[in-house]
Amino acid sequence: MSEKISRNFKAIAFDISDGLVTVNPIFLKPFGEKGLKSLYKAIERKRSEIHAEPFPYDAPDLIRKRNMRLQRLHGALIVVKNFAREKNYTIL
Repeated sequence: MSEKISRNFKAIAFDISDGLVTVNPIFLKPFGEKGLKSLYKAIERKRSEIHAEPFPYDAPDLIRKRNMRLQRLHGALIVVKNFAREKNYTIL
């Protein structure tokens, strides 16, 4: 019995940026090629949204939070790229 698992990739990208989900090969194992591609695009979209927000020049705490979110998303993109390359998937 093959069940189709639907995922909300936008919510996963949000959770990654907030540090609720850690992206690693074990987390990515159930994703197929199409799922990895969708996750990659959702993470890139979330990263673009964060870059589009106005920069908080006079609030060091907000700057740190913004940079941490961007760092988590960048790390997740690298892990997804390497996992896809290992599985011979094309996600770009």
